[in-house]
Amino acid sequence: MTVGPKIIDASVKKRMKAALKDIQTGKFAKDWVKEYQGGYKRYNALLKAGEKHGIEKVGAKLRAMMPWMQKRQIKGAQAAY
Repeated sequence: MTVGPKIIDASVKKRMKAALKDIQTGKFAKDWVKEYQGGYKRYNALLKAGEKHGIEKVGAKLRAMMPWMQKRQIKGAQAAY
């Protein structure tokens, strides 16, 4: 309640509207098709960078403490579930 407005302000709303416009105009889809055709170079680089993020180390430790969760061999942002 007190911190949120300091982080989520008018500039965030403006960037979200720009992202929505890219989706509505088809720019997002066209860019994704180009990424696919190019062999996912940027996407794979982002996934690799995500694997090195500190939150992934914490996530691995937390998941290790939850024996009821199914073990998976997935790394990076995809590892959460």
